[in-house]
Parts: sequence; structure tokens; C-alpha cells
Amino acid sequence: MSNQKLRVVSVSGGKDSTATLLLALETNWQDDVRAVFADTDNEHEAVYEYLDYLERETGVTITRVKADFTKQMATKRINLQRIANGEPESAVYGKRQFSALWTPERAQRAAELMEPTGNAYLDMCLVKGGFPSRKRQYCTENLKSIPCDKYVFSLLEAGHHVEQWHGIRGDESPRRAAYPDYEWGPLISVRRPILRWDVNHVFEQHRKHGIKPNPLYTEGFKRVGCMPCINSGKADISRIARRAPEHIDKIREYEVLVAECSRNQIPATFFHINSIGGRQGVDQAVAWSKTTHGGKQYDLLGEAEDVTMCSSEYGLCE
Repeated sequence: MSNQKLRVVSVSGGKDSTATLLLALETNWQDDVRAVFADTDNEHEAVYEYLDYLERETGVTITRVKADFTKQMATKRINLQRIANGEPESAVYGKRQFSALWTPERAQRAAELMEPTGNAYLDMCLVKGGFPSRKRQYCTENLKSIPCDKYVFSLLEAGHHVEQWHGIRGDESPRRAAYPDYEWGPLISVRRPILRWDVNHVFEQHRKHGIKPNPLYTEGFKRVGCMPCINSGKADISRIARRAPEHIDKIREYEVLVAECSRNQIPATFFHINSIGGRQGVDQAVAWSKTTHGGKQYDLLGEAEDVTMCSSEYGLCE
């Protein structure tokens, strides 16, 4: 139906977006609610299982969207192959490049790797020749915002007005606290219905609808998203290493592949943590995460944690 107003809720599998979806379903226009999940391909398996659970319990279909770097990889592969064939780097990239750093041998290897892997996160890093960082946090835009925007644009092209529901809370940061609750637009409006809520309101919304929170919260994780996130702190890295070591193994493999696509020949490291000397590999980051304050002594109590026990920081353990 054209000219229909649709409420589009961005769902991550986390507590805030789930509460927002449940709030949208309390309205009289449930048929106008759409849910969308941007899959970064760097998620914990529990997230996908939880999305399936939400669909079963709410009856809402959660549309999965994902970034595609096929075109970017093809362009970079062509350019790298030109360098591998002996063409000067300055001729390939023009004045944007100040110095030639690719050797024909490295360019050939990187060109061979510039094929879609089926993993959006890894493909993005191969194209960029490195991992995102706090100062260059392009992952959110490329892996979440752009795919979700494409989904919204498809609804606009079908003649709908879209009201985007964002599950963010003002008590998470001063920047978020400054957001307005509602922003109107002729085609797209933005509503932030839980902006003034605290975390207790969020979990109360779960209980109100009989919806269990994502089980990752009972394993001690404070947030649900990339596993791991480039912004993970010491406690986060330590917890991932203990409870989800396969994700550390994954990052170790990524670091090797992405390093071969780095023009600057700088070791490609997932974490950029000043406390451990800036660029350190994932294994160094894990070793640092197991130490007490100062990074010189191992945290024996933390290492003794039983990973099978509930360790929720939100009081979710029964």
C-alpha cells in the first residue's frame, strides 16, 4: 500500500533495541512495524539465535541486511594487479599517493586476496587494508548505517513514509543525552522512544512482554554487538577470551590476512590500545586483559571465574 506510514525499528539483538521493538508492538498499528537487523558478520552466535527467538515470540519478521564490498574489492584488485604487473604506483593512484609503498610481489599477493570472502566484516578490512579504530570508526557506517539506509530507501521508493525508531538511551553518553526525542521529516522521521529510560526500564519492558533478554547478558557482557568490538575494554577482552575463545581465534586469522593487504606494511592489529603500547596483536591484547591494573601481574581471581556460571552485571541471574 503506497503512502503507508511504516515504523522501522533497528534491531541488534541487544536489550535496548529489543525494548524498543516491544514498545512499538504495543501500539494500535502493529501491522505497520518493520524490524531490520544489520549483520556485520562479526556477531556472536547467540545473537542470531536470539533474533530467531524474537521472531517466534513476537511474530515480527526481522529483515536481515548486510554490506556488500564486491565492487570495492574488484576496483582494488584491478589497481593492485596493475602494480604487480610493473606499473608505477603513482600512475595507478595519481597525486593522492605521496610515496610508492607497494612492491610488485606484495601487490600480487594482495590482489589474490581481494576476492569476496562471504564475511562482510573481513571484506571491509581487506578493502581498507586495516581495521577500524576509535578515530577512524568507519565500521558502523559501512556495516550498519549504509545497509539499513538502503532498506529504508527501498520503502521510500515504494511510496511509504518512514518513521525510524532508534533504541538509544541518553544516560549512555552526554552526546546521546543531547538528542531530541523526535525529529520530523517529510519522508523520514526519527523517534527515540526510550531516550529518557534507564536500564531498569529496559529490562522491565522485557519482563512485561515475557521476553527473555539476550543470554549474553547473563554471561557478563554489558553490550551486544560485534564480538569483539574494536572498542572493547580490558574486562571485555578478558571475558571474550574466557567465554568465547573462538572469536579470538577468528581475529587472529583476520590479522594475518588484513596485514597482507596493508599498503603501509604496518602490522594489522584489531585492537589499538595505548595501555599495551598501541598496535599489538590480539594475543598481546588478551595477555594484557588478564592482568591487574598496571598490566604487570596476572589477575588470578578473574582467571578463576567459572565460565558456566551466570555473571550478569544487570542482576539477571536467578
